[in-house]
Amino acid sequence: MPYYRSVGEIPRKRHTQFRKPDGGLYAEELMGVEGFSSDSALLYHRNLPTAIVNAEQVAESDRATTANLPLKPRHFRSQELKWEAPDEVDAVTGRRLLFGNVDVKICFAAATRPSPLYRNAFGDELLYVQAGTGVVETIYGALQVGDGDYVVIPTSTTYRVVPDQGEPLRVLVLEATGHIGPPKRYLSAKGQFLEHAPYCERDLRGPTEPLVVEGEEADRDTDVLVRHRAGLTRFTYAHHPFDVVGWDGCLYPWVFNIRDFEPITGRVHQPPPVHQTFEGPNFVVCSFCPRKVDYHPQAVPVPYNHANVDSDELMFYVGGNYEARKGSGIGIGSLSLHPSGCTHGPQPGAVEASLGAEFFDELAVMVDTFRPLELGEGAQACEDPRYAWTWARRGPDWS
Repeated sequence: MPYYRSVGEIPRKRHTQFRKPDGGLYAEELMGVEGFSSDSALLYHRNLPTAIVNAEQVAESDRATTANLPLKPRHFRSQELKWEAPDEVDAVTGRRLLFGNVDVKICFAAATRPSPLYRNAFGDELLYVQAGTGVVETIYGALQVGDGDYVVIPTSTTYRVVPDQGEPLRVLVLEATGHIGPPKRYLSAKGQFLEHAPYCERDLRGPTEPLVVEGEEADRDTDVLVRHRAGLTRFTYAHHPFDVVGWDGCLYPWVFNIRDFEPITGRVHQPPPVHQTFEGPNFVVCSFCPRKVDYHPQAVPVPYNHANVDSDELMFYVGGNYEARKGSGIGIGSLSLHPSGCTHGPQPGAVEASLGAEFFDELAVMVDTFRPLELGEGAQACEDPRYAWTWARRGPDWS
């Protein structure tokens, strides 16, 4: 993260004696990336974070993907995904794989119950909350989340997701194979957001107090599901991992709401990099927010036809009215996939209809990957087969 935080109790000097009320030492845990050469946090546990009493392999759910063949633009309706037991879906084991490649897996869950304790030791995760509210509980503290929140969870952070009662917590999840953060061009050499960045430190929320489990539960054997390069393992710890009394550093989970993104506009249509919000290993994430549109007197507000020759473009439509896609069948909860090799652009009539527009009321999350995205079982379960033919208004599935 670009700035330092201190939460709870910590000693004045790091790596010095820090004692509990009973005189015993708290156990230090350094969470760091890039081999002690980059951001880190120093956590103080009541118990040893290394004390495991069992480990067992866990069978994977369906994580296979198939190539986008025949190559074509595609449309998927996440709102039509069904779970066998919808009241028993959680945001970890209930994820349905939509898309994936060697850099990132993109999943979706409509969570109705708390997830198991979990950590991804393979890479950072980015959660986008489409709807609902809840709490992401972590070893660093708790984060209240709701509609429009991005949640960045660093590699190997132990956490669980607890939905509030009521509507499901609908979450798009990106599982990276590396680290996710603000684009480097938004940051100074020392990690401060620069003046041209569309969001800044004031827009970010991090844990503000420790989350410590007390009583019998604290000393009970506790399972943690761990994703790693070889699959899934369930570790059993001698104590509950939520025993951190304090921590400090620049590596921790944080939240940014899409509505705090400040759109960059111009006299003529601005390209997608102005919407960039995060970067990861071989992918970027962009936020398309309500905004004033192009103000040249002859401007064409909707995007021009374009070919992403180096990337696949995935768009998740989460609010408002997306002007360029009118007539395509896309609605709230839809995902469109425009792969490299296919030119794409506004639907028929959208260009003319946009002329003279002064404001677009649209909200969407875009993921551009620099390797082709393949289709997971979740995507195949909710595909709209007509989408590829909506520009020509005829084709194999058109009627």
